[in-house]
Amino acid sequence: VQLQASGGGLVQAGGSLRLSCAASGRTFSSYNMGWFRQAPGKEREFAALISWSGSSTSYADSVKGRFTISRDNAKNIVYLQMNSLKPEDTAVYYCAAAATYTVHEYQYNVWGQGTQVTVSS
Repeated sequence: VQLQASGGGLVQAGGSLRLSCAASGRTFSSYNMGWFRQAPGKEREFAALISWSGSSTSYADSVKGRFTISRDNAKNIVYLQMNSLKPEDTAVYYCAAAATYTVHEYQYNVWGQGTQVTVSS
């Protein structure tokens, strides 16, 4: 599977953005999908995760209640709806695929190229 993230941009604090991650390949529906982010000068961190079926989701405490991850296996797309954005959400956001349901970056073996999200105060 190959992944292509999109939907980033510049938004004011309190605003919303929806990121998309389009996958190629017929095995997309068998992968658990995660969103990670990397802020300037910081290590990449976990943001959100959805199981292959969409029945389970997990979030980092920093985004819980503001971000929602979802997927459409018929369209091979995973989404990250981001509401009530804060300046500290500014980062490059990456989608990734893993065979296991995990928050650990090292267990993801397929990565998209990243999309920049900038939140102004």
